[in-house]
Amino acid sequence: MAGRRAADATADPAADPTADPAVGPTAPATAGGAVRPDLERVFRTSYPRVVGVAARVLGSRDAADDVAQEVFLAFARSAVPTAEAPGWLSVAAAHTALNALRGERRRTRREQPDPAAVQTAPDAADVVVVAEDRRRVREAVARLPRTQAVVLVLRHSGLSYAEVAAACGLSPGSVGTTLRRAENALREELDR
Repeated sequence: MAGRRAADATADPAADPTADPAVGPTAPATAGGAVRPDLERVFRTSYPRVVGVAARVLGSRDAADDVAQEVFLAFARSAVPTAEAPGWLSVAAAHTALNALRGERRRTRREQPDPAAVQTAPDAADVVVVAEDRRRVREAVARLPRTQAVVLVLRHSGLSYAEVAAACGLSPGSVGTTLRRAENALREELDR
């Protein structure tokens, strides 16, 4: 453990998209770029969950696949013990997806589309309303405090309270409280 912390201290957090105090920075697991021996097994068992968590945040399977690729690359470089991989990957997926969402929001602000160029078919009005509602929810989630956003995303991605607690380093009893606060904060953000 002390070796892992020492290795973590030398990791470049700017190069690690999953670096977050809740997840912890990754550290090189192997010298010389060798592949972790458990990578394929962990990938096969955890990929659907990682994509599910990311898709819940981003609302897009394609974007979720991109996030999953980034998360598994970070995992491949990490020294995360195999037993901790499912929780670590879930939290990393939530953080990476939230980062992608925030980056997309910034990019969208910079590249404001010409309103005259946006065309919607009249029969697609319902689709537009639904898409707008989803966009508002995703943006509101992105404005929540990080722990609340992650707990909310993981719980609504199907993880149990115990799994969320293990993934986020929380006590199982505090997950419900954090989740309620996150839901209340989300309602307030949506009512703005």
